[in-house]
Amino acid sequence: MAYNRRNFLKRVIKVQEITLEYQKLGLFNTKIFKDHIKEQFNMSKRTFDEYLGIPAKKELKELDEAARKQLNMFENE
Repeated sequence: MAYNRRNFLKRVIKVQEITLEYQKLGLFNTKIFKDHIKEQFNMSKRTFDEYLGIPAKKELKELDEAARKQLNMFENE
């Protein structure tokens, strides 16, 4: 498990990018998982499938915006 939400989302994005790369070559998700994801990330097929369903780029962007707003709030004082 990731240490914090930002690291978790970065890990999800990395898995999603690897999956997209191999999907373009015509591989199925099961084959991608067995050959490229399972050993590298040490996760189960269920976790892999859940990672593919997470809108990680959107959530990471929202997290960054929230952090930026908090920083701006303290700069105005």
